[in-house]
Amino acid sequence: MESTGGSVSADHLCVLVHGLWGNPNHMKSIAKALRATHSEDKLYILAAKRNSGSFTYDGIERGGERVCLEIEEELELIKSKGGNITKLSIVGYSLGGLVARYAVGLLYAKGILDQVEPVNFTTFASPHLGVRSPLRGWYNHIWNVLGARTLSMSGRQLFTIDDFRETGRPLLAILADPESIFMSGLKKFKRRTLYANAVNDRSAVYYTTGIAKTDPYTDTSKIKPNYIKGYEDVVLDPANPVSPLVPKGGPKTFGSVANDSVAYLKQAPLVVALAIFIPVGIAAFLLNSVVQTFRSSRRIQLHETGLAGIEIEKYRMSLWIKDIRGTVEDVYENLNSSQKQSYLAPSDDEGDDALDEEETELLALERRQSHPYAPTLALTPSQFSMISALDSVGWRKYTVWIHKVRHSHAAIIVRSDSARFSEGHIVLGHWLKEEFLI
Repeated sequence: MESTGGSVSADHLCVLVHGLWGNPNHMKSIAKALRATHSEDKLYILAAKRNSGSFTYDGIERGGERVCLEIEEELELIKSKGGNITKLSIVGYSLGGLVARYAVGLLYAKGILDQVEPVNFTTFASPHLGVRSPLRGWYNHIWNVLGARTLSMSGRQLFTIDDFRETGRPLLAILADPESIFMSGLKKFKRRTLYANAVNDRSAVYYTTGIAKTDPYTDTSKIKPNYIKGYEDVVLDPANPVSPLVPKGGPKTFGSVANDSVAYLKQAPLVVALAIFIPVGIAAFLLNSVVQTFRSSRRIQLHETGLAGIEIEKYRMSLWIKDIRGTVEDVYENLNSSQKQSYLAPSDDEGDDALDEEETELLALERRQSHPYAPTLALTPSQFSMISALDSVGWRKYTVWIHKVRHSHAAIIVRSDSARFSEGHIVLGHWLKEEFLI
């Protein structure tokens, strides 16, 4: 991929990690923006490639092991050419942000973060809390239970229904455990920055990409966005992202009712198209899921037996610091975006019989702290714990409001050369000018 690589005089390595169903080419705009800002003599760029395509189904930990190996190999390659990397930055997009966090833990445990200075750790639209929608009742079972079984191991981990290495906890909870190698590695970076889409992200909604208990963007008619000067209409001011908007009173006029009717009629063809094509898409999605899960299970078996080119014993150290694509992708995103979020009810009696005493007390505390104007989402106890732990290391959080497309997940990093994704260039410009330390 163009814009990657660098000269032997560069002392700073920046690693780019793509997301689910992705490939290094998805990170092309980020690489180009980095190179336009920093010369080959200053910055060496590596776009990770071992997790391309359906390999992202194989689980976050295997993806993290592959990325860690690529970083080690690149450091050795640069050294063999006479170079000397002294600083390291990592950028993760979507699922790549979680894969990168796992790789960081391995780099920490292997002592590599003691050999280089960890500088920037950045994620764009990464589901740090998983993709489980805040739902209750049968909606929860339809999406969160069935959906978790369509993306092989990565799906189980993203929906937090896995038991990671027989710890009795999901992988994402381990990634956010304060005593883990992953959090210890993350803390070593000089700057941790995240960018989260406010609206129209059909792959990873705001609460999980922004590591938040609430979502003020569920009804945009009630808020007024406040933008950072110089990045208007795209990057919101983190100190005061939105202000409440006073609704205009009075009954609807004949004209407003007529306008609503016209708007509905304009959407009618879309409704008809969805009614026809969604069942076909779902069938293709489920069929592909079966095929890819089978293939993924075979790759996992090869990986675990050391026959996939990675000596896994080098990456299976203790987790604890004290011990030291097209239609298919569209259907998944459409199903995900169709879910409506639920909130914690004021009552403790919500059928949480499966929770232990500590988890029940945690939910009760979150209910008491929930504000009527910004109600707390119906997250799981482990997700609330993740938020608390991740916030404790300190993040510079930026919310992005993409207007030109109905799918902001790809636009936030300008995933392809399209005029519709132009607002993503403003996001990258903000990141490079205001956040990225060289």
